[in-house]
Amino acid sequence: MADRRRLDQPREPGRLKLPRFDPEAFGQWSEGIARFMGTAKFLVYMTVFILAWVVWNTLAPRTWQFDPYTFTFLTLILSLQASYAAPLILLAQNRQADRDRLAAEEDRRRAAAQKADTEYLAREIASLRIAVGEVATRDFLRSELARMSEELDEAAVRRAKLERKKAKKSLDEPEEDTFDPGDDPPRRRSRSTR
Repeated sequence: MADRRRLDQPREPGRLKLPRFDPEAFGQWSEGIARFMGTAKFLVYMTVFILAWVVWNTLAPRTWQFDPYTFTFLTLILSLQASYAAPLILLAQNRQADRDRLAAEEDRRRAAAQKADTEYLAREIASLRIAVGEVATRDFLRSELARMSEELDEAAVRRAKLERKKAKKSLDEPEEDTFDPGDDPPRRRSRSTR
């Protein structure tokens, strides 16, 4: 009864089961074949195989020959090999092109990152140059300290002269009466004479 229902109803799309394969594994396998077909070893093996085929089918007794002179079967085998080799080589080339595209994208990304880093470092170096231009150097500090030391020495010399003048002036002038705020009545202090 279940079989009749299946036959009475249309098939659902996508129910056809195809064999599944791993595209990565198949791609690696095709690249291996394409790589081998591009070697001198493959050319030597193919040449030896074809020569052995031709020699066998021309020099062997007629009963042992399986592909006589026109070598139709050899032509069929070589056509079959070429019909499979071409798509395998194209598949390997497509995979290589994909890898090259990814590598180019990665190179562009790295180049952009390096450019950004270089621009950042250039800006930092420029700011450091500006900052270093404003920073006092050792020679500048020494000259400023020497100038300040000279100014302090000159100021000390002027102060010493001024104090000498004051001391000389105080010795030459008579002492005046001074008022002591702690005392109630003002009193006069006596001048000392020497």
